[in-house]
Amino acid sequence: MPTYEYECTSCGHTFEKFQKISEKPVQTCPKCKGKVKRLISGSSSFILKGSGWYATDYVKNNNSQPAEHHTTKPASQTADKTTDTSK
Repeated sequence: MPTYEYECTSCGHTFEKFQKISEKPVQTCPKCKGKVKRLISGSSSFILKGSGWYATDYVKNNNSQPAEHHTTKPASQTADKTTDTSK
C-alpha cells in the first residue's frame, strides 16, 4: 500500500496518509477541516525490510571451509618436453 502526501489549501498543513490504491483520496484537512490536494511525491525509494532478502538470508556462512586455491605452474614446468628422435 502506498503512502500519499497531502497539503491543505487553507492552512498549508502537509501530512501523509497510508492508503490502499483503491481508496478515495482524503478530502479534508485533519487540522482545520479545509480542502486538501494530493501532492506528487518526490520520494520514490523502495525499501525491503524483514527476512527473506539476500542480505539477511543468503549471505555466505563464514564458518565454512575456505575454497582450495588452484595455482598454475610456471611456463618452464608446463612446456611440452619432446625427445628428439632424429639423432
